[in-house]
Amino acid sequence: MERVRFIIFCLICQLSPLSQAVELIAHPSVPVDRLSATAARNIFTMRTLYWPSGRPIKVFVLSDENALHQQFSKTSLHVFPYKLRRIWDRNIYSGTGEAPITVDSEEEMLKAISSSPGAIGYANKGNDNVRIIKID
Repeated sequence: MERVRFIIFCLICQLSPLSQAVELIAHPSVPVDRLSATAARNIFTMRTLYWPSGRPIKVFVLSDENALHQQFSKTSLHVFPYKLRRIWDRNIYSGTGEAPITVDSEEEMLKAISSSPGAIGYANKGNDNVRIIKID
């Protein structure tokens, strides 16, 4: 019985980083504090290309295999990561759009967003150089 408890404890400890809430982050110049889930989905599927101010939206994402990307896609956008990839690929190959910019790590995501006006992405935790956007 103790062995079972220990195994369960180990599993819970391994999954705890995934249970953290993912924050939607943007460059401080972005004129938005809140987005609906639909608006966020439209931005990350590259359907919405401009902020209300007219500034172009620059979307940053982590790789498809990244656990944080998968969590964000499923919980915040309500879209499976493979469906996002299909949408991006269709945009590219049909010539009607482009895919978001892929970064290799959360640190790179934070750095890219803080230095790119109009940028949006996600991370486990923002910092003082980015704006946190709430998803309703």
